[in-house]
Amino acid sequence: MLIKRKSIEKEESSRPASASASAAAKPARKPKYAPVTLSEFDGVRYLHFGTEWVQGAMRIRKPNWPELEYAQQMMSWMLWIEQPRRIAQLGLGTAALTKFCYATFPQAQVTAVELNPSVITICESMFKLPPNDERLQVLEMDALAFVNDKANVNTLDALQVDLYDATARGPVLDTPEFYQACNACLTDDGVMTVNLFGDHPSYARNLKAIKFAFAQLICLPEVHDGNVVAIAFKRARDIDVEALKARAAHIVADTKLPAKSWVKGITTK
Repeated sequence: MLIKRKSIEKEESSRPASASASAAAKPARKPKYAPVTLSEFDGVRYLHFGTEWVQGAMRIRKPNWPELEYAQQMMSWMLWIEQPRRIAQLGLGTAALTKFCYATFPQAQVTAVELNPSVITICESMFKLPPNDERLQVLEMDALAFVNDKANVNTLDALQVDLYDATARGPVLDTPEFYQACNACLTDDGVMTVNLFGDHPSYARNLKAIKFAFAQLICLPEVHDGNVVAIAFKRARDIDVEALKARAAHIVADTKLPAKSWVKGITTK
């Protein structure tokens, strides 16, 4: 999850130059982040950005399991994609989705993008994030820069977007241009999932922007604390209920994720 800003890099580069031509150039100021804090309750460790808002969770005895229901729903792209080759996560949080993808899809390249170096460090030390290797890459960079990188065009089968600030009340990147760049990173059959807040003004704005950028959009029913997971498709898909139910049964058997409830949420609207 990223700290709230239009673009830290843009703000720093747009500051006016010193009026004194002879003055030495000042080094770029480091961006300020909310403090990374932890709490634990009943066997679950939580990540915060200096507020009561939960930015992620890990059950200590099951470090690779996505503990929160919305995090489980972020994997709903699995209903359409069985064998992803490349998966990306924008906003690391507690690395719940990154770890789950890394463990579940041994044939896939998994990339996580996080702007705050302290979040990466705390995930390594307190949330069992494995070190980078030939399949796992955790990048300290702006998510906007990642999706705008031409090297990532048409490379991702699945893109998971979970970008929140310290107050955790709305995504920090939510423009049509951002979602167009996300779309461009996906393969022709690619799917994006986004964590939104259904009871916040940002919800309608994000839906409008996603609909502008993607061929098709489905939202799962709201879960705890107002989270709504949006599923966006690069190409429109037929909603084949029986095929989805069959695929959900396989997901449940293989991973224990509650995929049958995803199908019910999709098909009973």
